[in-house]
Amino acid sequence: MHWAKMQEAGGLTGMRILLFVYRVCGRWPFRFLLFFVLLWFYARRRIAREASRDYLQRLHDFSGGATPAPTRRNIFRHFLAYSEILLDKLLAVGATDSSIPCRIDGAEYAQSLLEQKRGAVFVTAHFGNIELCRKLSVCYTGARLTVLAHTKNAARFNRLLKERDPNYDVDLIPVDDMGVDTAIALAQRIAAGGFVVITGDRVPMKGAATVRIPFLRSDADFPISPYVLAATLQCPLFAVFGARHHEGFVVFLRPLAESIALPRRARETAIVPHAMAFAELLEAECVKAPFQWSNFYPFWAPPASAGTGETR
Repeated sequence: MHWAKMQEAGGLTGMRILLFVYRVCGRWPFRFLLFFVLLWFYARRRIAREASRDYLQRLHDFSGGATPAPTRRNIFRHFLAYSEILLDKLLAVGATDSSIPCRIDGAEYAQSLLEQKRGAVFVTAHFGNIELCRKLSVCYTGARLTVLAHTKNAARFNRLLKERDPNYDVDLIPVDDMGVDTAIALAQRIAAGGFVVITGDRVPMKGAATVRIPFLRSDADFPISPYVLAATLQCPLFAVFGARHHEGFVVFLRPLAESIALPRRARETAIVPHAMAFAELLEAECVKAPFQWSNFYPFWAPPASAGTGETR
């Protein structure tokens, strides 16, 4: 089943109630109420349960048993961690700089780009909290990121983010229907020394622009768009992830390529090494924070073309 066929989880009113409980009572009462919401979610969302079990099993095998086994308790913990990520995203929007405990691993790369006034493409994943990464870029490097995001199956959550901060979508560009105007705007932002962020772990909604590469020792489809974008814009490519760890929030930034050249006749072949380098970094981050990867659909299966499924 294609991830875009899956319905968005939760109603807007329910999200607002949970956020209100957190703001009035704090995180632990929020978690208490969330526990019962997630029990319903766990019971009703078979595809999400199976996807979590599949991922945790593959990660458990990949790590040699160092990560949690795919038990019912750990699948529930995976759902709980995803809910906490959503809360962190809401809190990141409109938060003050001092309210965010964080460490940037690789800030020197972004600082070097800023000093040289060079733009770059940052490829990320549905891992941890990229919203906080976007805010931290303003706080610590002086750079504002342009985020390319799929928005159609997250309309309610994006609406709640905008309620938290009316200016939230200033640097958010939907990629559901990208056209020539979008490409021109991105080129202008890169030329001005800006950073463009795009996810690299979900296949596109239309077409078959993917490469199939190993991830957790099994082949999976990854989009080619981040690498085509970096090649088209003629700029460096970096991987960026943000996740909660014991010491607080950590933003992880690493270079993938100084430049990318894609020959017309062997474009996919030229992309594979870059996509594999990204996948290897994502694997390492998943081992460090196993519950923070949030793709609750059959990730390793070829994309399906029909059917409306459960929530992600």
